[in-house]
Amino acid sequence: MPESNMSAFGWALIGPGKIAQRFAQAVQGMEGARLVAVHGRCPLRAAAFAQQWSRDGKQVEVAEDMGALFDDARIEGIYISTPHAYHAAAIRRCIIAGKPVLCEKPLVPNQALGLEVVALARKHRVFLMEAVWTRFLPIYAEVRHWLRDGAIGRIRAIQSIFCFNSPFDPTHRNYDPAQAGGSLLDLGIYNLTMTRWILATALGECPSLESLQASGVVGPSGVDHHVSATLEFPSGTVSQFICGFDMSADNGLRIFGEHGSIIIPNRFWEATVAELHCVGKDVEVVHSPFRTNGFEGEIEEAMAAIRSGAIESAQISHAESLATLAWMDRIRELVGVRYPFESRGDDK
Repeated sequence: MPESNMSAFGWALIGPGKIAQRFAQAVQGMEGARLVAVHGRCPLRAAAFAQQWSRDGKQVEVAEDMGALFDDARIEGIYISTPHAYHAAAIRRCIIAGKPVLCEKPLVPNQALGLEVVALARKHRVFLMEAVWTRFLPIYAEVRHWLRDGAIGRIRAIQSIFCFNSPFDPTHRNYDPAQAGGSLLDLGIYNLTMTRWILATALGECPSLESLQASGVVGPSGVDHHVSATLEFPSGTVSQFICGFDMSADNGLRIFGEHGSIIIPNRFWEATVAELHCVGKDVEVVHSPFRTNGFEGEIEEAMAAIRSGAIESAQISHAESLATLAWMDRIRELVGVRYPFESRGDDK
């Protein structure tokens, strides 16, 4: 191993799919991290992924068996990016083996499984974090300042939309109930986690829900094609969102206060621009580009926490992930979506 990598944080990756490409690019672009190995259900796909991201002396190996990752002392953390329904099984194996986990959102498909894997992580004292990369984007550090400084006054309403057109294919993970498909888990989690972040940033903590209304379209495969929801809080604040695979939108996020608004004009989940609109003042526009591709923030958070001996992130705590899962469980119940594995209480 080159000397420059001797102290680099070693990552392994389970599930070399589309989102894993972004993770690999971020890790391989960091001075203090490297991708050691990758494991996937298809060895050929895993091999192609490993070859693609082996660069600049950072050779990526293929682990044909997941157990090989657990026996590799170079690996300090494992990133899981399989389809949603398989998260819990992979988390269990990693935790029991003592390997820290950064798992793609949603952590698991429902709160029952969330409670199980969190309890397991706490029992074994092994780090577990949901990979909510949006909260670590540089632009939201700017938004945080505005919210904490009360730039727009008391928060009255939040509106967000995350939609893109994905042609229906019952075998694709977006529409397959066995893989925990559906727009809420894939897209709506961004709307919900940012609602929680905005309220917690402005108020000190995210208040409990006072009421929740939701509706949606459930397609022939049994998963939601789109969902719309309204969340009301005791403070009088309302959050409304739409997510869907059957329409296109600007995918913006808007925060409305007594004295103005904060607008993320498009693609809020990977935003680099934010606008502050205050009554009687010129619009302030802030640009905060990524250092690599936006994933670096959550990766650095996980590495720092793991090396400090923590079992959870202060930014994305276990309680935070469980609270988001509870909201999604309730929305899915109102919309009428139930996954086949939920009746068995597992993710097999």
